[in-house]
This record gives sequence, structure tokens and C-alpha cells, in this order.
Amino acid sequence: MNPSRAALLGILCMLGAVFFGTVLDVAIKFLSSGYALHQIILIRTLVAIVMLIAIVLWQDGDFRQFRTRRIGAHFWRTMIVMLSNVCFFTGLAAMPFADALAIAYVAPLLITGASALFLGEKVGPHRWGAVIAGLIGVVVMLRPGAEAIQPAAILVLLSSICYGISQLMTRQMRETESTVTLNIYLHVGFLIISLAMGIVAGDGRFLGDPDSTIAFLLRPWVWPPLPDWPILAVTGISVALAGLFVSQAYRLAEAALVAPFEYLGMPLAILAGVVVFGTWPDTVAWIGIALIGGAGLYVLWRETVHRSVKDPATPVGGEM
Repeated sequence: MNPSRAALLGILCMLGAVFFGTVLDVAIKFLSSGYALHQIILIRTLVAIVMLIAIVLWQDGDFRQFRTRRIGAHFWRTMIVMLSNVCFFTGLAAMPFADALAIAYVAPLLITGASALFLGEKVGPHRWGAVIAGLIGVVVMLRPGAEAIQPAAILVLLSSICYGISQLMTRQMRETESTVTLNIYLHVGFLIISLAMGIVAGDGRFLGDPDSTIAFLLRPWVWPPLPDWPILAVTGISVALAGLFVSQAYRLAEAALVAPFEYLGMPLAILAGVVVFGTWPDTVAWIGIALIGGAGLYVLWRETVHRSVKDPATPVGGEM
């Protein structure tokens, strides 16, 4: 595929991933007060697997694409993504929606920096400056001057680091694994882990303080009332589509190019926080959001300027 066309498709896929990822976050935040996280993950995973199988049947019905010789890589990628999910959604349940998403959006900057260190992609001084600015924004969001750094914020930051590692793995596996393959093994792993968690902790035996940060992980499973089933279905549909789009984005284009487009989800997060949850970022949060979002948008602007003076046939990822 022409490099410019691949880059454009990668960007469009990332925009799709951002939209459905925001929908997923809103749905899980909405459900977080009444369900254990592993129960939500189990239900959403079942829906996602059904969707992926339907997509394969709609395409050509060829299930041979599920074959892989990299089962070990899929295992470690699943473990890292699962850890990212657990940390993020546990933190999200205890934080204002926009604040949590702002910290999570440091991940594209981490991917940008790591793509240079581990994948050999070219990242110039402007991108490195944006990475540093974004990290300063995270420090602001953590509020180190407060009596204690909020544990939920640390969980979201850890989630961002794990997410960045998982997307670098996606980038490395793209030559041998299709987008559907990357996602089906991920969801099968989620299914096994959430079932195991349900067996061990699904009766609520380990639940201590119901108001603690980790209570979201240890609640007993309950049968969802009828009004909650559509929301639970939305989590499965959203995670399937977001996973397909983000995997395809990192397969088509360089990580340093597509990662900054994730920042277009930040205004969606702020809007969702106001409209759905009635929360508005305070002054400190706005400073952190401005630093993190501004850093990502600056990388995006630099990429646009850089490409406008290049030959369209030049491969993506040149020095900035």
C-alpha cells in the first residue's frame, strides 16, 4: 500500500478507536457503582467475541486467520492489556471522568517516546519536547502538593504505561498477525481471566470496605436488571470496534504518527463528564489537561507541517 494512503487510513482508524473508546469508558463508569469489574469484562468480552466471529463470517468465513505461531506474544500482550484495563477502570470508578481520561492520554506521548527507544522510529526534538510537557501535565494532575497523591490517579497512570507497552507489541506483531487475530486472542484471554476472577472472588468474600478504591474489583456478581443489559451490550460492541480500529491503526502507520490523534478524544471526555456525570474539571485539572492535550496536539501540528513539505511518496516517520 502507498505509504501516504496507509498513513491516512491509520489516522482514520485511530479516530474510530477514540470515539468507541470514549463510549466504552462512559458505559463502564456508569456501571461501576453496581458491578464487579471482572463481571463487566466477562459480559463485554462475550459480546465482543460474537462480534468478531460475525465479522469473519461476513468477510469470507475463513477462520484460518485465527491460526498463529506467536501464542506466547499473544499471552503477554493479553496480560499487559488486562492489567491496563484493571488499573484504568478501577481508577476511573473513583475519579472524575475528565480527570481520569486526561491522565490516561499521556499514553500516546509515552508511545511516541518508546517508539524511538524500542522500535527505531525517528523522533525529533520537537516530539521529545512534547513528551516532556505531557509528563509535566501528569505530575500536575497527580497533585503532589496535596496531602496525599490520589491512589486512583496512580492506577490510571500505570494503566497508561501498560497501554503504551501493549501498542508497541501490536506494532511489532503486525507483520504476522491480522487485526482480527490480534483481537480474538486478546478477548479469549480476557474471557479466561474474568471467569477465573469470578470463581475466586465472585461471591464477594474478599470485599472489605465497599467505598475503597479496589472495591470495584471485589464486589460480588449480581444478575443485571433489564435496563442495564443494553449498556452492558454497548461495552462489548465498543470494545470490539475500538480494539479493531486501534490495532489496525498501529498496523498501518508508525506509532509516532497515529498516537497523537488519540488526543482528539480529550474534548469528548470533558463533554461526557459534564453531560453524563455532571462533573467539570477544576483549575488544577485544567492546567494538567492543557499541558497533556497541548503536547499531543503540538505533535499533530508538527506532523502536518512536516508532511506538507515532503514528497507524498516519502515513507512516514521522518525526523521532526
